[in-house]
Amino acid sequence: MHNTLFLILRRMRAPLIFLILSYAISLLGMTLIPGVDAAGRPAPPMDFFHAFYVVSYTATTIGFGEVPGTFSDAQRAWTIVVIYLTVIAWLYSIGFILNLLQDPALLRAARGNRFAARIKRLRQPFYLIAGCGETGSLLMHALDNRNQQAVVLDIDPDRIGALELGQYHLDIPALCADASLPENLLVAGLKHPHCAGVIALTNDDRANLSVAVTVKLLRPQLPVLCRTDSLETAANMASFGTDEVVLAFETFGEHIAMAVDSPGHHLLYEWLTGVPGESLTEPLEPPRGTWVICGYGRFGKAITHHLKRVGIEPVVVEATPLKTGCDDCIVGTGTEAHTLLEAGIEDAVGIVAGTDDDINNLSIVMTARELNPGLFTVLRQNRHANEPLFQHFRANVTMQPFRIVAHEFLSLLITPLLSRFFSLARSRDDAWVDVLISRIAAVLENTMPDVWDLEVSRSQTEAVWEAIRDGTSVPLQALLRNPAGRDETLACIPLLLKRGDTESLMPEPDVLLQAGDRLLFCGERQARHLQSLCLYNFGVLGYLLTGQDAPGGTIWRWLNRQRTARAA
Repeated sequence: MHNTLFLILRRMRAPLIFLILSYAISLLGMTLIPGVDAAGRPAPPMDFFHAFYVVSYTATTIGFGEVPGTFSDAQRAWTIVVIYLTVIAWLYSIGFILNLLQDPALLRAARGNRFAARIKRLRQPFYLIAGCGETGSLLMHALDNRNQQAVVLDIDPDRIGALELGQYHLDIPALCADASLPENLLVAGLKHPHCAGVIALTNDDRANLSVAVTVKLLRPQLPVLCRTDSLETAANMASFGTDEVVLAFETFGEHIAMAVDSPGHHLLYEWLTGVPGESLTEPLEPPRGTWVICGYGRFGKAITHHLKRVGIEPVVVEATPLKTGCDDCIVGTGTEAHTLLEAGIEDAVGIVAGTDDDINNLSIVMTARELNPGLFTVLRQNRHANEPLFQHFRANVTMQPFRIVAHEFLSLLITPLLSRFFSLARSRDDAWVDVLISRIAAVLENTMPDVWDLEVSRSQTEAVWEAIRDGTSVPLQALLRNPAGRDETLACIPLLLKRGDTESLMPEPDVLLQAGDRLLFCGERQARHLQSLCLYNFGVLGYLLTGQDAPGGTIWRWLNRQRTARAA
């Protein structure tokens, strides 16, 4: 507010001085020039009040006539001067005002003040998102669907404009500013008591690194999640204590290698990170054999590294081998048939089109399919605007960096235990994973499961927490029963129980819960809603534990405890 006022006063200095001088000169003349009375005799000049009154209605062209009495010829002549002088002064000032209203600096200052005021009024937890490109937009839509507040910084005014026109349930404060500058992060609520975390999603690794460093220096305990395309930058972020760093290319490379080496683990990941309600995906089984990789940038290097890790030696096609450091590769873009033939496409089992040009990637795969129709195709999509082309082509796998990063961050924000579950599940064999997949499929109606976690605490599971505090044994089985009929089991599966430093995959239903336990579930969305009834409702929880209606109010529960204590 102070910046805006200072800017207005500085820009309006000249017209204000001119306007004040014109009024001062007009008033001075009116108070010095003598008038006439009703009889035509000379009369004293106007006093200051009447002079100011006459100049005010004259300058604004309202016109009330000659008051408080008839003017003398000298006063009328001076009034003519006043009219032209003040009208010119007002036209000059109004022109300055109209020009000032279009001044970019003033508009930025005004938007900044409105943005800061909206941040101060926030009374619910929010995530500060730096960068609202394709990845940020996907993440914001997902958070908005879960009624999770977000605050956005982006250096591109077009993106901010698109965000303001977007259809969101919540009002998302957004500011066009450089997120790498600490002062902008502070304005966006970095030190706000309700700031739940910071997510750096810009397309500049150095800007994301700057955000991570700023957060860890100014608010060390605040979670910060960053995306990057460079392993070196990721290591630098980790050295500053960044909570999570997502490398889209490395993550995708791990998934492809997982699908080759262990299709069951990959299918489990796809189901638990998919969009709830969509149809269950079929297992992805990339073949073993010779693979051709077109493009040896960051994406191509990640794919090559992870395929080699599972025993596949790919053939690389690269247009600029000296620039990318490709020592042993076929020189070319891959869009030409002779380059692919030189790479052995006719005997290959799969091809990866991984350049940074979407049209080239489509051309590569189309040419490769003409030479070898049975190829397993992996297609990199760089821009969301080209989605219709990639949907029409229907590659076996389409790599979309923005979706990968958005899904990774969403799972970290909404279900923090899920990443820990995947880490533990990787150590289990295929037989264990196949059993889990069968159990998940059995409780679902061919749709992706909803995944949620909860903590046995007063804020998240008040009824369960109070029951445990009162000495009641609450087994995990109680959270798996249907409140409409305790003999029925909800369509959900407990995936992980974390108790202190101890973690248990697929905990048994008869395990007794303790305060502080954290649980991860997957199942139907309806099951999640039904389960929530017993988490806060003492009567429902009592029915699920005993089969009888238990006192649900605070006073009735206190009386029941007293009666039980006397009986003991």
